[in-house]
Amino acid sequence: MGGLTSIAMALLAGHLSVATPTPTRTRPTGPRAAAEPLTGLSPAAPAADPAAVQARLAGPLGAGLLNNPQALVVDAVTGRVLLDDRSGAASVPASTLKTVTAAAALTTFAPTTRFTTRVVGAPPATPANSSGPGPSGGPTAAATPAAPATLWLVGGGDPTLTAATGPAGYPSPARIADLATAVHRSGVRSVGRVVGDGSLFTGPTTAPGWHDSYRTTGNITPVSALEVDGGRPAPGAPGARSDDPARQAAEDFAAALRRAGVSVGSIGTGVAPAGTRTLAAVDSPTVPVLVERMLTYSDDDQAEAIGRLVAHARGLPATFDGATRALRDTLGTLGVPTAGTVLADASGLSPNDRLTPRTLVALLRTATLPGHDDLRPLLAGLPVAGFSGTLAARYRTPADAAGAGAVRAKTGSLSEATALAGQVVDADGRLLLFAFLAPVAQSDATSAALDAAASALAGCGCPSAPDVRAPEAD
Repeated sequence: MGGLTSIAMALLAGHLSVATPTPTRTRPTGPRAAAEPLTGLSPAAPAADPAAVQARLAGPLGAGLLNNPQALVVDAVTGRVLLDDRSGAASVPASTLKTVTAAAALTTFAPTTRFTTRVVGAPPATPANSSGPGPSGGPTAAATPAAPATLWLVGGGDPTLTAATGPAGYPSPARIADLATAVHRSGVRSVGRVVGDGSLFTGPTTAPGWHDSYRTTGNITPVSALEVDGGRPAPGAPGARSDDPARQAAEDFAAALRRAGVSVGSIGTGVAPAGTRTLAAVDSPTVPVLVERMLTYSDDDQAEAIGRLVAHARGLPATFDGATRALRDTLGTLGVPTAGTVLADASGLSPNDRLTPRTLVALLRTATLPGHDDLRPLLAGLPVAGFSGTLAARYRTPADAAGAGAVRAKTGSLSEATALAGQVVDADGRLLLFAFLAPVAQSDATSAALDAAASALAGCGCPSAPDVRAPEAD
């Protein structure tokens, strides 16, 4: 499914050739060597003129409600700067930060990687039946497996584990109903206690700068390696999320066990002890599928889980500090400029985060260059204007209709910032990369103003001018 999505997105843009991801995980540090553009991007297509680009964007970006946004536009093939308005100054990126989280995951994990949720148990000291001789010297009835007194539901960081029994928004999602069925099939009919174990992730469960309303308005649940449906009371339900996702997961699992024919006593949270045996396991979708959906729908919960999984895989603490260090390390390894970068989380929910337009555009350009096939899902996951994800309901007015289908970009929406960063195919078939960061609260009006700017790029095309290249690294 992830591969098909990548191909479909590429064909929609008309310029991307999607290659099979490679499992390479290490890269040299320092500035990137010169490279040919991504296959399918023709250097012969007429290049946009900087003066024309600046003239076209003067109106949309000059809208008073955007409060003088920062902006950078470059040619994806050559790296030529077409517009630069304080691109080296850091500001609140909001959810455009998720592009960095995506890159960290795609360069850390093999494309086939999945994350496992397990059910483990410790049998009682005395088995239910003995296989030794009976009172008359003959054999007893066949031995039966000892039922565990406690079952632990051990989270592996899968942010897609679901209580749904029907469609859940993912191809082949991990389901707690399947875990319950497997436990019943193992011979267990009764368990004294069910315990949720989310201990793979450690440290604070909310990041510096997060507003208390984030949970109550349904943005995110406290970060845990064990959660069901993102801490929602039911799959896809709006409104407040759980303040204890591991316990909610245990409760959901207990309910699934009862439906499967297993009686359950008490419910709690804790850490599974050593010496338990695995009774059941389910796997998440692959990393590219997780990344694409995180970007398309700007899923904060998934972003935080992915950030901590990256940290854990890199031998760092599975905390906010570990995740943000892993994200910064990724940028450095890829040769993307990091000056001004300050990270408090992996989702962009924190107003304490800081990125520059230069960092965002350099990362997007890296994903278009050869040698970075593993980053292709980052491009495929970008919402398509007027068609998918957080851009599905936008680009429907005369002011921005030209961008529908031509713009693919990550949105950013906070009370402190409105942002848009992505790529657009201009009128001459040239792929342009852009980042717009406005220091104003997100609203329909501010989003529409940035959409108008991206749409103005979609209509742009004119003769070439002398070459000026974007800075590759600080």
